[in-house]
Amino acid sequence: MVGVIAIIFAETGLLIGFFLPGDSLLVAAGAFASPGRHLVGHTNVHLNLGVLLVGCFVAAAAGAQVGYVIGLKAGPALFNRPNSRLFKPEYVARAQHYFDTYGNVTVVLARFIPIVRTFANPVAGVSQMKTRAFTLYNIGGALVWTTLVLLLGYFIGNSVKDTYLIPAVIVASFIPIGIEFLRQRRRAASA
Repeated sequence: MVGVIAIIFAETGLLIGFFLPGDSLLVAAGAFASPGRHLVGHTNVHLNLGVLLVGCFVAAAAGAQVGYVIGLKAGPALFNRPNSRLFKPEYVARAQHYFDTYGNVTVVLARFIPIVRTFANPVAGVSQMKTRAFTLYNIGGALVWTTLVLLLGYFIGNSVKDTYLIPAVIVASFIPIGIEFLRQRRRAASA
């Protein structure tokens, strides 16, 4: 359980965590917390849903706050590097596009979009978003994201047969990626 919480913190707060599987990890953790999972399955893994809900929320909120501070203090120097291995300009541009389109609500919406979830926080810091506003949107976004995705996994684990659990988790975790892909295609077609 500590590993799940640490990964959520790293994905939302540390720029090198952009590749980590936040959505699929939360869905899987929720599935392993469901009571139907250990009644049906042949696994000894059982996670406490209450601890996951609180721990992942705190990790997501704290991680995003760290990302914001990184952007506030060191962001311009980091993001002005030309095409380094980890910090590609298109990641920052994608996050900035969401801020330009949705404003401060991006901090909440970004939770559901891989890569943007990681880079939106430092971009908010670089763009000098007010700390109080960022913190409020951050807490709201962390609460909504972790609760919804963990509970989705919990209900999948409760209702899906053991043999279908892994494919169900994979499909559920690709939903946000699919939505973002369709948005990008629609935006490219209209441009």
